[in-house]
Amino acid sequence: MSDLIRPAVVEDAEILHAIEMQADALLIDRLGAPEWPPAGDGAERLAAPGFVLVLEDSSGSPVGFVHVLDADGHAHLEQLSVLPTSGRQGFGRRLVSAALEAAREHGYTRMTLRTYAEIPWNAPFYSSCGFLESIPETPFQRGLVDTETSLGLDRYGRRVQMTVEL
Repeated sequence: MSDLIRPAVVEDAEILHAIEMQADALLIDRLGAPEWPPAGDGAERLAAPGFVLVLEDSSGSPVGFVHVLDADGHAHLEQLSVLPTSGRQGFGRRLVSAALEAAREHGYTRMTLRTYAEIPWNAPFYSSCGFLESIPETPFQRGLVDTETSLGLDRYGRRVQMTVEL
């Protein structure tokens, strides 16, 4: 059996949340962040406009997911999470590639995201996937900046928007 990327289903809601909590713990530790927003609710992710893809390892166990929102008519990579125990195996890159392909198939012409500029598995990783720093242009994108500011995320490092043309 080989790795598989598939659309998420309702039964994945709890595992999505668990994967994100574990992946967030790695980021929280790296940032030294004593306060951090809670991991997203899996059921809410599945109900949001857009799509969620799950990557199962060769044993059939979910080890990561990517959540892409439909926002202002554009694809927005809202969350990419891989279990830390499954890190550095190319799963994140495979999920981003699958998300880009699915976004193209859905008719999107670009994908955006927001992330930390200096964390190696954030902006440098996305840059290696073709994303470039960009300026928030839409109401949704500007709203994300406002939300991040209100949550104090910028106290842990520079936040950037990145975009890739599809």
